[in-house]
Amino acid sequence: EGLQPEELKRELERGAKFVVYQYCISVIVMTFKRPSAIYFIRSGESRFAKGLGFTFISLLFGWWGIPWGPIYTIGSFIQNMGGGKDVTHAVIGAINAHVAQ
Repeated sequence: EGLQPEELKRELERGAKFVVYQYCISVIVMTFKRPSAIYFIRSGESRFAKGLGFTFISLLFGWWGIPWGPIYTIGSFIQNMGGGKDVTHAVIGAINAHVAQ
């Protein structure tokens, strides 16, 4: 989002997170479960709201593959309704490793 390192640090101290959502798409006997891009969620923003689009994709297109479609759709729904997967520590670790080089 074009934040300077100091701004990013302040946002993270206030509760900002890096989050990944999950979605699945089925085509008859094949089901594809995929992660979204990493989203930066500022403190005060809704992690739940950002994941709604991925949840709707799974609910519309995920069920149809047998047997994994329903399983992956339910898993995606649960993860996204919980605010996605918090990957903040992994992203910060990657940033710190890149800066150290």
